[in-house]
Formats: sequence, C-alpha cells, structure tokens
Amino acid sequence: MELIVYLAGQIHDDWRKTLKDKASEKKLPITFVGPMENHDRSDNIGEEILGQQPNPILKDEAASKMNNLRTRVLMEKSDIVIALFGEKYKQWNSAADAASAVALNKPLILVRPAELHHPLKELSEKAQVTVETIDQALHTLAYIFDND
Repeated sequence: MELIVYLAGQIHDDWRKTLKDKASEKKLPITFVGPMENHDRSDNIGEEILGQQPNPILKDEAASKMNNLRTRVLMEKSDIVIALFGEKYKQWNSAADAASAVALNKPLILVRPAELHHPLKELSEKAQVTVETIDQALHTLAYIFDND
C-alpha cells in the first residue's frame, strides 16, 4: 500500500522538507504533494499562463485560479491531508485547504500548537486527528502502516 498525502499550509519555511525527509528515513511508502512552494511562481503563475494583467487585483485573481486548480486536483487525488497551522504566518490558506479536505471527505490531520487550540477548536473537531508537531503527524502516518 502506498499513500498520497497532501501537505497544506504556509510555504514560507521548510516544514514540508523536514516531514518528507523524516518519512523517507522511516521508509514510509508515501508520495507527498502540495501547493506550489516557489512563492514567486505561485504569485505570478496567472500572468505566466494568461499574460500580463491590467492591475494587481486581476493578477492575484488569475494566479488564484491556477493555484486553486492545482490544489483541487492534487487534494482530490490524495488519500490524506495534513494541514499545518503555525504562529508566525497568516493561516488563510491552511484554513481554506483544511475546509476543502473536510468538504471532500478526506481524512485530515491537523497540526497546530496548543496556543491555537481555541481558535481552531471547531476545525479540530472535524479532523480525524489533531496533533501539535509535525513529528506527531509523521508518527500518525507511520501508525497506518504498523502491522504489530
């Protein structure tokens, strides 16, 4: 068995690489997918495909359409979604992706620090599992493959 795991959340640090490296060390049969991690490309993909837009709002809307398509296709193909919430960055994309996972009936692992318990309590109740660290999320994934 191999799983496809969509990694939702901010793209401003290397949390995905850390999780992927640790999963590889454990030899877990997982393919990870997620949003475009190149922030500039994500912001400019609309103009890359459609050409220059007349103003910043239309540029953002064109990029959003491309990014939303990517997210939907990859999330629909995934078996599990991990949504990371942290304290440093705005969490709009994490919230939108977690809500999409719930709407698509995808198993959701919510990663959030204890300090965010209250603002995320309703979303946490819709997730299959809520953990505080990416290591705990990784151990949750590993447990799926545990035959002991």
